Amino acid sequence: MGTWDVGPFNNDIAADWCGDLHDTGAEQRPAFVRDTLTAVVDHGGKSLPNRLADRAIAAAAVVASQLPGGEPVVSGYGPDFLLEGGTLEVPGDIPPLALRALDRITGDGSEWRDLWQDAGCYEDAAGTLQPIRAALARAA
Repeated sequence: MGTWDVGPFNNDIAADWCGDLHDTGAEQRPAFVRDTLTAVVDHGGKSLPNRLADRAIAAAAVVASQLPGGEPVVSGYGPDFLLEGGTLEVPGDIPPLALRALDRITGDGSEWRDLWQDAGCYEDAAGTLQPIRAALARAA
């Protein structure tokens, strides 16, 4: 199916990542999220692969949903434990890490950015990140 909309969970890669997060034990979820975001921030290649970006956007959206003023996860493609009323512990180092990941994803050398620009939808896709960024920035 691929990608069906611009939202943070609206692609196969993000939906699969959310399933993996759900299947991870609650005590390991913060590390799982951190590892996902770190993979983007520490990516040394010239071009950031879309698969890393899609996972990190989902991770950032999950983190933001757990912060004061963050939008709750309502997408059926989000992690089931959140849709069922569960929560995720968000250590203080994760919101600034998520912001750095989003900066990398929306910057030059990002396949995610290039794909949305080629489709003529970059402004819409980047716009979905604004409420996520706002929640993360308040916590960072």
